Amino acid sequence: MIENLQSSQLEISEDTIKKWQNIVDIMAELIDIPTALIMRLVESDIEVFVSSRSDANPYHPGDHEHFLGSGLYCETVINTAKKLLIPNALVDKKWKNNPDIKLNMISYLGFPIVLPDGKAFGTICVLDNKENAYSGTFENLIENFRDIIQSQLELIHLNNILGEKNKSLTDYFEEIKTLRGIVPICASCKKIRDDKGYWNQIESYIEKHSEASFSHGVCPECADKLYGKHEWYQKGKRTGKLQ
Repeated sequence: MIENLQSSQLEISEDTIKKWQNIVDIMAELIDIPTALIMRLVESDIEVFVSSRSDANPYHPGDHEHFLGSGLYCETVINTAKKLLIPNALVDKKWKNNPDIKLNMISYLGFPIVLPDGKAFGTICVLDNKENAYSGTFENLIENFRDIIQSQLELIHLNNILGEKNKSLTDYFEEIKTLRGIVPICASCKKIRDDKGYWNQIESYIEKHSEASFSHGVCPECADKLYGKHEWYQKGKRTGKLQ
């Protein structure tokens, strides 16, 4: 069972999509089949992400079905995380009622595509409108293309991580610039004037402009001023109980 489908969170560039388009077009041409696809999980659906521009291909980018329980070839590939080869679904009891048969796609060969964290991205697959056992050479071809796609997904994932880190660093430097700037502070009450002209308690100002938070106490000098006349305070100082 696939949970937390998050492949849709990856931002895949147009340049990468063009490269994947070339991959499926090459597969369809070399294997001489009508359909080569890259399928992608999007939330609770599975969709055609890239589809070969070959004649008699009934699948189009954006076509989608609810994933779980769909009965599609690709559902089994993703759930098992293994290659699936079906030479002729019409003579296979398990597959003769497969939804793809309605589109006259009776043979299938597909491999799972996984994300760097091990979650499912989707599949890379080929389909034919006639019986086709596919050769070992074709299997190796598709598997190698799958590996290329997974390597590109890993790079995309790393770039996303670096982007978030760079954003955090930028925010941090902005905070430093704010705190290093000339801060207008009242000489009497120590309130700080913000850029809109409002006077704020120093705690409120710093918490608003940084990730710092405050806990309150009383310094020794202020403690003497506030409590110096009290016997309990003087006794505490003498015994060392007040630090």
